[in-house]
Amino acid sequence: MVPGFNAAATLSFIDPFRAANYLSGVAHYTWQLFALTADHEKASNGVQLAVRPLSEVGAFEPGIGVVSSSWTPERFYDSEIVMASIRSWGRRGIRICGIDTGAFLLARAGLLTGGKVATHYEHIDSFQEVYPEITCTEELICAHNAILTCAGGTASTDLALHILERDHGAELANACARYVLHDRIRLPGERQNVTNRVPFGQTTPDALREAIRLMEANLEVPLAIPDIADAIGLSQRQLARLFRSHTKCSPVQYYRNIRLDRGRSLITQTEMSILSVAVACGFESAEYFARAYRDRFRTTPRSDRIEGRIPFEYRAWPMHPVPSKK
Repeated sequence: MVPGFNAAATLSFIDPFRAANYLSGVAHYTWQLFALTADHEKASNGVQLAVRPLSEVGAFEPGIGVVSSSWTPERFYDSEIVMASIRSWGRRGIRICGIDTGAFLLARAGLLTGGKVATHYEHIDSFQEVYPEITCTEELICAHNAILTCAGGTASTDLALHILERDHGAELANACARYVLHDRIRLPGERQNVTNRVPFGQTTPDALREAIRLMEANLEVPLAIPDIADAIGLSQRQLARLFRSHTKCSPVQYYRNIRLDRGRSLITQTEMSILSVAVACGFESAEYFARAYRDRFRTTPRSDRIEGRIPFEYRAWPMHPVPSKK
């Protein structure tokens, strides 16, 4: 686990194995937690877990090696001990799992060339920009040779249950799923966010959702608003009323905001130049991008890269506009 790992995703991966031991009465699995620090590692939510120092990991021959990362995986690209540990697992043919942004570290270690991986949807754009030769999908779970990656969150439970099913059969895996109250084991290939399903039910019109989908699919070369209106069978006036009613901003403003959200993701999660980020988000110049960035986030791209990471309220997710600051 690297500093800032996701505690929920990491423990959600471990718990089905605990359930397997308990329900079968056999210690099929044991686990050890390793990190860069000597005794405790802090997760992204502030929780600290007792760990062993990563310098000791080479003495173990695990059946499964797991890399758990969340924010800023690039901070550990040049960590010799992190990279050496991952590459050692690869050379020894050990099954390897990447949780959340663990795929970034596996890719940096050279284990994913030409493969397909899963990472949390918030980091897909950044991964694809940094590793264009690797296909990064919005799937919950991906398999590439002996390497399994998942998007984190509750997908970690699905990943563990698939490993259990492969190791010990469907009966034990189903029993473990019931025990941890996981009512459906999601399959590799399923998407992280199903387009026709909203956790608390549909709250936005289909036409608005389709307009947003078109915007999100065309960030580098933005569509004209009239073309979006034509594509969904509305007039520009109807489209504008729809956006004002549900997002409190115009289609132009909303489109610019999600492009800026993508820009913030690339600024804080990659080392791309500001000009390259501007172009990737459909802005004609770095200067125009920087002005729009400052208006939205109250900071400059350069300052944001140095001082901060994406806070929750700025996540690039439709229907969560940032409140204006007065």
